[in-house]
Amino acid sequence: MSALPSKTIMQERNGGMMPMSAFVKGHKRTPSDIEFQELTRRDAQLAMNKELQKLCTTAPEGVHQKAKQEFENFETLFARFLRESGTALEWDKIRLLQDEAVRNYSTLPDPSSEKAKDLLSKLVVVKLNGGLGTGMGCTGPKSAICVRNELTFLDLNVQQIEHLNKQYGVDVPLVLMNSFNTDEDTTKLLRKYSQIKVSIHTFNQSRYPRMNRESLLPIPTSFGPESADGWYPPGHGDVYQSLHNSGLLENFINQGKKYMFVSNIDNMGATVDLNILNFLLDESNGPAPEFVMEVTDKTRADVKGGTLVEYEGKLRLLEIAQVPKDYVDEFKSVSKFKIFNTNNLWISLNAIKRVVEDHTLHMEIIVNPKTLDNGVNVLQLETAVGAAIKSFEGAIGVNVPRSRFLPVKTTSDLLVIMSNLYHLQSGALEMSPKRSFPSVPLTKLGTHFTKVKDFLRRFASIPDVLDLDHLTVSGDVTFGKDVTLRGTVIIIANHSERIDIPPGAILENKIVSGNLRILDH
Repeated sequence: MSALPSKTIMQERNGGMMPMSAFVKGHKRTPSDIEFQELTRRDAQLAMNKELQKLCTTAPEGVHQKAKQEFENFETLFARFLRESGTALEWDKIRLLQDEAVRNYSTLPDPSSEKAKDLLSKLVVVKLNGGLGTGMGCTGPKSAICVRNELTFLDLNVQQIEHLNKQYGVDVPLVLMNSFNTDEDTTKLLRKYSQIKVSIHTFNQSRYPRMNRESLLPIPTSFGPESADGWYPPGHGDVYQSLHNSGLLENFINQGKKYMFVSNIDNMGATVDLNILNFLLDESNGPAPEFVMEVTDKTRADVKGGTLVEYEGKLRLLEIAQVPKDYVDEFKSVSKFKIFNTNNLWISLNAIKRVVEDHTLHMEIIVNPKTLDNGVNVLQLETAVGAAIKSFEGAIGVNVPRSRFLPVKTTSDLLVIMSNLYHLQSGALEMSPKRSFPSVPLTKLGTHFTKVKDFLRRFASIPDVLDLDHLTVSGDVTFGKDVTLRGTVIIIANHSERIDIPPGAILENKIVSGNLRILDH
């Protein structure tokens, strides 16, 4: 059985591989063209099915049934990938949001303490914990990286829920969606919380096979260690199906839980918010939205972030990869698309059960091209959790303060989080009242700072950034103790040069370049 030639369905788009439309400008499709495409699609699906069946036989005892279920879901995704004509939307159909589509956070009332307890009894907190810390030079789960006072992302998230449970006398469960990359290490880390009053649950997202970009056949030949680099977790859009498959969804519904609050574990602003929960569960507001996406105002740093639009009468998450090339600049316009998705989402558990079981859940496929260490070009088919917004009834956005979006994706973000700009309060970060304006400084640390261990080595102590607006550092630069940075500071050490910022230095609206060495005597 021959595999579908990749050139018949693939074209380069926005720097990545995307499904190619069956219609090419200037060419009229003939019945024979359509028949050929249909036959090659069918060929590819049969070839994939055959390989997956062989792969399934190598699954260890106890994993076979789970693997079979995941492969069925993967085949559904693969069939859509072959069939659908790319992710670009018809730009003319996009409508800016009506005022009622996004509520302003300031209009949401505070619930009383008595009511808060009842609200929290209906909540489940889910953290997306599938990522590794490789982008910051770490091994193991990203949630194990220390961010404040020797506390990790995981520590701080557990602390937040523990404080909430103690304060209101409730038992809000913390649920971690792990991947096969993070599950074993996370399980070990969770042992240290055995005395903490938090019910912690875990489930794994799916394990899908990477595909060879040319043959569109699976890379792994078995479930054994020899095929370890042939597998991938398919993005956080997998949370719906995997939560359902784990049995946890049914358990929580049976316990009377109504909503889950899902967010990235590395977003230090994504704490449980009683005002949003009250809005969802207050029956006097009318039918409750099944899906709420927290959005916040765009700045120049967020121009690539996904935004909410109306499309064919539904609220829809519009990502930059879906934008036709001619309209990318328009998409980046802060004046037209003023908000972006924080990936803090509140979703009805009963609605999740319905859309999964009725097969009405739909998310755009993200085609992620990668090159393995052995040079083989592969494709990963992924989905994003927020893209499911169109599958839920009454979905809306809530425009929240910027403080609810504090992601730590790089050491540049880590610098800000570790600084005196914030202090810790029961596992949550609060901006210092000494900061004269609420915006977070824009920081750009160069490649010498990419890995956490290199980043820490280059700072004798984290600088005072209370009055910092913008920091750019490039090249071989180190910082002494008790440095203060104010306004706009740019420090550039050119190739073969080194700059040591001396202890106690105060840099305000300064550009530093060339060589500056502080020698010990």
